[in-house]
Amino acid sequence: MSHVGLPFVHVFGESLELFREVLNATKDAQPFVIAGSGTLGWDMVASNLCEKEDNALVLHTGYVWLFCYLLILPLLIDRYFGDSFAECLEIYGANVTQLKAPIGSRPSLSQIEQALRSKQYKILTITHVDTSTGVLSDIKSIAELTRRVSPSTLVVVDGVCSVGCEEINFSEWDLDIVLTASQKALGVPPGLSLLLASSRAMKVFHNRKGPETSYFASWKKWLPIMQAYESRKPMYFATPPVQLIYALNTSLKQILERPLADRLADHKKGSQMVKDFVEKTLGLKTLPDSRAESANGMTAVWIPEGVKLQELLPKIASQQVVFAGGLHKEIASMLQF
Repeated sequence: MSHVGLPFVHVFGESLELFREVLNATKDAQPFVIAGSGTLGWDMVASNLCEKEDNALVLHTGYVWLFCYLLILPLLIDRYFGDSFAECLEIYGANVTQLKAPIGSRPSLSQIEQALRSKQYKILTITHVDTSTGVLSDIKSIAELTRRVSPSTLVVVDGVCSVGCEEINFSEWDLDIVLTASQKALGVPPGLSLLLASSRAMKVFHNRKGPETSYFASWKKWLPIMQAYESRKPMYFATPPVQLIYALNTSLKQILERPLADRLADHKKGSQMVKDFVEKTLGLKTLPDSRAESANGMTAVWIPEGVKLQELLPKIASQQVVFAGGLHKEIASMLQF
């Protein structure tokens, strides 16, 4: 299927509109769907919205997106752990402040308010669901706080592990960026980086003092492409992954076949069943400090004292079940799975 053929152009344009709908966004929000992993979303934020010496506040609830599967666990623990979004922002010249919380919890609203009052931040980033801890951030309350204390600060949500299974009301909550990837709750094979930007964020982009600092991630390059496809017109910058766009279109339609509230309620119900089984039947402890701070699309669990991770994971794998083990640098040796 040609990526500039009218059948595909229609599917791509429709997918942009459906993505906006899944996030409960109004039509002034600008969607981007680009070939790449969710990490590309960080680059889009950092290279298009931040300029050298801009201040960025990163709310830290764990080590995001970093998966250590059985066969490569030792390699990844040594090489890749760290707060990657903060590192990405720093590479593009931002001054980053990280507001950290104890493992299993999240920064309090009072701590966030104190940080926002300490200096003017260009952006504030939130990991909606942290893969390494299973902690769920309250992005609605954080956005409300930010608008009250620092109205011009852009609220950026990393929703890779939340879009499709956690509540997000983009326009009503006055968010500026939600970025995600195709392979988690959207149910599409990996390979798509999806991002939605508010009109406020796009205005910041258009008013940059200097040029964007990335070529492939440049919104100057991609914005005309997205606008053309949504208008059902072909335009070319870089070849889109045609089959993945078709898969995304199918998935978004399936998600929207019924009210989003019903879908999210089912995720929450299923999550509570899993957590109840883990805690009440197996007698294990989940990582987040409370259910209110726990994700509905994943569960992080402590293994019992005295059980060795390197012995447990092969036994689980022998039952055709794959677990990620030791995702958080500070507690990997304490055997979290």
